[in-house]
Amino acid sequence: MKNKEYPYYDVPEMSDLKEMVWNKAKTMPNKTAFVYPCESGEMKKTYQNLKDDINAFGTWMYSEDIKGKHVAIIGENSYEWLVAFLAAANGGNVAVAIDKNLPEEEQIALADIGEVELFMVTDSHVDKVKHGLKDGDSRKVYDLIDFNAMLKKGRTLIAQGDTDFINYEIVLDQTAAILFTSGTSGVSKGVELTHRSMAYDVVHTSMLYQPDLDGGVVAILPFHHAFGLVVAIFMVVNYGVPIYINKKIKQIKKDMEEFQPQLMFMVPMFVEFFHKQIWKEIEKKGKTAVFRQLMNTTDALLKTGIDVRSKTYKTVQNVFGGKLTEIICGGAALDPMYVKDFRSWGIEILNGYGTTECSPVVAVNRPHHRKDGSVGKLVPGVKVKVTEDGEIAFKGDLVMKGYYKRPEDTDKVLIDGWYHTGDLGYVDEEDFIFLTGRKKNLIILSNGENISPEELEQNIARDKGVQEVLVYDENSKIVAEIFPAEEYLGNTEYFEALKDKVNR
Repeated sequence: MKNKEYPYYDVPEMSDLKEMVWNKAKTMPNKTAFVYPCESGEMKKTYQNLKDDINAFGTWMYSEDIKGKHVAIIGENSYEWLVAFLAAANGGNVAVAIDKNLPEEEQIALADIGEVELFMVTDSHVDKVKHGLKDGDSRKVYDLIDFNAMLKKGRTLIAQGDTDFINYEIVLDQTAAILFTSGTSGVSKGVELTHRSMAYDVVHTSMLYQPDLDGGVVAILPFHHAFGLVVAIFMVVNYGVPIYINKKIKQIKKDMEEFQPQLMFMVPMFVEFFHKQIWKEIEKKGKTAVFRQLMNTTDALLKTGIDVRSKTYKTVQNVFGGKLTEIICGGAALDPMYVKDFRSWGIEILNGYGTTECSPVVAVNRPHHRKDGSVGKLVPGVKVKVTEDGEIAFKGDLVMKGYYKRPEDTDKVLIDGWYHTGDLGYVDEEDFIFLTGRKKNLIILSNGENISPEELEQNIARDKGVQEVLVYDENSKIVAEIFPAEEYLGNTEYFEALKDKVNR
C-alpha cells in the first residue's frame, strides 16, 4: 500500500473506562486480556476475569469505606496495580498514580500534593512507603500481596447482594485520575484527567491506527505514566488485543522471545538502546559496511514492490520475538535515523506526540500515511493551532481538567480551552505536526540567531560513542555535555576528534 491518506479506522466506542471493560467482557468474554508471570509460571486473565476482578476489588474497597477518596497506586507494573487503579477510578474515587522509583520522601510529597487519603502498594514497595510516612501520619497502606483475599471478600459480598460498586454511575467530567508531570517549570504538578478525556483519547487515537487483532503486546512502559497506561494498556484493551505485562526491565528480551509481540509501545530510550545493541553486534562481526550495503539493496527492492526483509533480517527481528511489525514511539523526540533503520529491518516505527495534559496523545504517524521527521498526524476531532510566537496549542475533549489545586499554573497553559504545550513547531497541510524545539529552551546568540538545543543534541547523539548529551547556553557560549557509551569511557582522543567534528 502506498504512503498516502486513507480513511480512519472504525473502532470500538466507549465513553468511560468502566464501559470499556464491560464492553469487552460482553463481546469477547473468553479472550485473553492479560498474561503475566507468577510463582507457578504464567497467569492468564480473560476480559470476563478482568471485569469480575475489578467489581470484586471495588466492592471490597467500598466495604473498607473507600468511597470518594484520593487513592495512591504505587508499585511495579502488575495486574494487581491495574485492577486497583480501575477499581478506584470506576467507583468514584480518584486514582493517584505515583512513580515507584522515586525516593520515599518524594513519593509522600506527591501524595500530599494529590491529597491522598490512603495507599494501595505492591508488596515489594510497602516498607518504602511506610518508612516515608512521618510519625503521626495515620493514612493506611494496603499491601496488594493480599490481592486475592481482597477479591475473595469482594466476591462474597457481591454473592450476598452487595451491588453498590457495580451500580455506581460514572460522572464523565469528574476527576478520575491524577498523574504527575514536571511540566515546563520543573515543579511537579498533578494533572487531573477525567473519564471523558481518557476515553476520548483512546477512541479517537485508535482511529489512526489498527493493530493485528491476532497479535499481542508486551507492556514495558511504567503504568504511572500516561503513555504507559492510557495508550499502552487502555487503548490495547479497547482493541481487544492480549497484553503481556513485563514486570522487570532486565526480562524484556526473555518476555519478547516468549510472547512474540506484534506491536510494542516504546520511548526513544528503548529504541535507541535496541538500535545500538543491534549495530554493536554487527560491528563485532566486522560486517558494518556489508550490512549497510545489504540494507541499501533491500530498500531499493522494496521500492519496486519486492519485500525480502522478513527473511533477510530474521536475526534482527528475532531480537524482538520474531513477529514484531510496529513500534509506536512517544514521550520525547526521536531521530528519523532510527525510523529509517528499523524500517529497513521490517519494523515500522510510528512516531507520535502527546503530553499528560492531553490524556496524552494528540498525534501519531499511521502505518500507511506517515512523514519521517514529523511526530504524526493530528488525532481526529482535536483542534490545533500555532500561536504568533510559534507555540503549538491543542483544544478538545482530551485536554485535562487542570492541575490539581493549582489554578494559577492551570491558567498559564489553559487559555480559552486551548492547552499551550510550550513546544515550538508547525502543522502542514495534511495536519502532520513537526516540532522544532522548546519555547523556553531556545538559545539566542549575540547576532540574534535562535538555536534549538534539541536539534544539536539529536545530531550529536547519533555518534556511536555518545550515550546521552545535553546542550545549553553558558556565558554566551553553546556547551554540550556528553555521557559516553560504556565502551568509550576514558577515550579522550575519540571525544577530542568528535568535538572538532561538531565545531566545524
